[in-house]
Amino acid sequence: MAGDGEQDGRPQVRGVLETALYVADLVAAARFYDRLFGFPKLFADARLIAYDVGGRSVLLLFAEGAAADEQTLPGGVIPGHDGRGGAHMAFAVAAEDLPRWTEALAAGHTPVEGRVDWPRGGVSLYFRDPDGNLLELATPGLWATY
Repeated sequence: MAGDGEQDGRPQVRGVLETALYVADLVAAARFYDRLFGFPKLFADARLIAYDVGGRSVLLLFAEGAAADEQTLPGGVIPGHDGRGGAHMAFAVAAEDLPRWTEALAAGHTPVEGRVDWPRGGVSLYFRDPDGNLLELATPGLWATY
């Protein structure tokens, strides 16, 4: 039998800790995410902004190209990474909050591009950030795990 934290003899992943999006204008992106979500900032500099999402995960906004080169820190090395807009991520929201989210998006002049009422349960609202990243607000029932 696998020990605590192991599955089939492999160590267990406990969740997705960080999600990174790459943005052309970090200041404009910060205004969008601050206005719409109000996530607490964990860290911010000219290279990136790290947001606390629900006390369980971190959203990293990197200025495009700012993380492309390897970065040497006192504690080790972070390999280079980069991307451009057009990525996708979903935020978990309570079903009863969906009407308020719809109002918040409209108030912020952020059009909802799509809505799906999933046959297995849950609802998804789709919209974009200023860099064209597709964001989703998803209610419980979307996946067997949520």
